[in-house]
Amino acid sequence: MRKLLKSFKTEINPTAEQKVKISKTIGTCRYVYNFYLGHNKSLHDKGEKFMTGKSFSVWLNNEYIPNNPDKVWIKEAYSKAVKKSIEDGYTAFTRFFKHQSAFPNFKKKGKSDVKMYFVKNNPKDCCCERHRLNIPTLGWVRLKEKGYLPTTKDGWKIKSGTVSIRAGRYYVSVLVDIPNVKIANNSNDGIGIDLGLKDLAIVSNGKTYKNINKSARLRKIEKQLRREQRCLSRKYENFKKGKSTQKNIQKQKLKVQKLHHRIDNIRTNYINKTIAEIVKTKPSYITIEDLNVSGMMKNRHLSEAVASQKFYEFRTKLKTKCDDNGIELRIVDRWYPSSKICHCCGNIKKDLKLSDRIYRCDCGYVEDRDFNASINLRDAKTYEIA
Repeated sequence: MRKLLKSFKTEINPTAEQKVKISKTIGTCRYVYNFYLGHNKSLHDKGEKFMTGKSFSVWLNNEYIPNNPDKVWIKEAYSKAVKKSIEDGYTAFTRFFKHQSAFPNFKKKGKSDVKMYFVKNNPKDCCCERHRLNIPTLGWVRLKEKGYLPTTKDGWKIKSGTVSIRAGRYYVSVLVDIPNVKIANNSNDGIGIDLGLKDLAIVSNGKTYKNINKSARLRKIEKQLRREQRCLSRKYENFKKGKSTQKNIQKQKLKVQKLHHRIDNIRTNYINKTIAEIVKTKPSYITIEDLNVSGMMKNRHLSEAVASQKFYEFRTKLKTKCDDNGIELRIVDRWYPSSKICHCCGNIKKDLKLSDRIYRCDCGYVEDRDFNASINLRDAKTYEIA
């Protein structure tokens, strides 16, 4: 038995007044985040000391806003959400100083994914019923999917959460503290998973999960997306000539966003179902390869196909699912020659090409290249625990 923190995300149906509050808070968070980045950049240019998130928050509330009456509207937003945006900026700077990421970018309206953060401060905050959720400063917000979020009556406590807008739709994501979680005992054999572009996943137990991006359903939506994107591009050109309006551009932009969102949902849903089906077999361990996704993205011929497969999301969700079910997730080094090793005799075929889809060994072993790789991953002796 152990405690577990788990996140839930679902769509909400806020009122017109609540939508205005959400938009204002998100806009304020974006402004404060950009202001924090710009302020530190100007301090660096002057040769002055870097300002941490905590010191900037004190300076903003006690000095900057009182001396600038035109910035009083910052105080109207939910204070915890504004403070979280400053903390996010400080985290971005910290990662940059540690050489873990590039210099933080400014967030642009309509493009950057900015969220409204909220946290449970009072006992009445974040109370959840079957059909509604109590969010600080917003009040009770109706849920579109009833009964999905854990209710307060079940003894599950919502610690914090975020409200986001995507393609004109509103979503809430909450972090729930789940007590007394039972860990399952998995006594079955382990499995190896070989991720690829031809098929999403080839499992050592004989199952193959096809590439969803090659399905007729997704190809049809992608064709529709290209058509709507051309239409949006023409509207921008006509706007420069005075033949179109900003309102028409925003309408067309929303159409494009909805199609992008729909494609993303189909891919995410397929990954969720694939991982759930793999975990239901209750293996004692799962072995996957540490793919160099950023390196694969540099290949302009494969970058679109690699991005659409969502390898990083697959690994992240598989790790979470394994932790929930007590399954050991093993990560094999990216230089491990899983495709070149003969599973039968252990010989390494160094001259194996990417076009060779069937593995043929001198010992007489003939097998599908990806299936052979999944078996070798399953039997790998050198690995790291994720």
